[in-house]
Formats: sequence, C-alpha cells, structure tokens
Amino acid sequence: MTHFSTTENAAVSQAKIQLTDDERQPCEVWTRVMGYHRPVASFNIGKQGEHHERRFFAEQRFAS
Repeated sequence: MTHFSTTENAAVSQAKIQLTDDERQPCEVWTRVMGYHRPVASFNIGKQGEHHERRFFAEQRFAS
C-alpha cells in the first residue's frame, strides 16, 4: 500500500515513465488448452505459430 497524498498520487500518475530495454522483463502469456492453462512459451514451434495466428472476435447481440 502506498502512502501518497492525493496531489502526490496525481503527480506520480501523470509522470511519464520511460524504461530502457534492459529494464524491461518479458511478459509470460498463458492460454487455455484442452481444459487447463499452459504458458505459450512451452508450446512447440507449430503450436506457437498457430497461437500467433488466432483471431479474436466479439459476438453480436441480437435485440429481443
């Protein structure tokens, strides 16, 4: 928990934080496969390619 005042909180949230590439960490992506979750990094090359080609969609709602 942080102990910033409201003005300090506003200043921190408006500050532009710039990270160099050495300060960054890789993000681990998990996905659901066959009923359980696995990290994508553990997939073989073909399955990683298939995961990369997935398209996401939003279902349309029909008025009733």
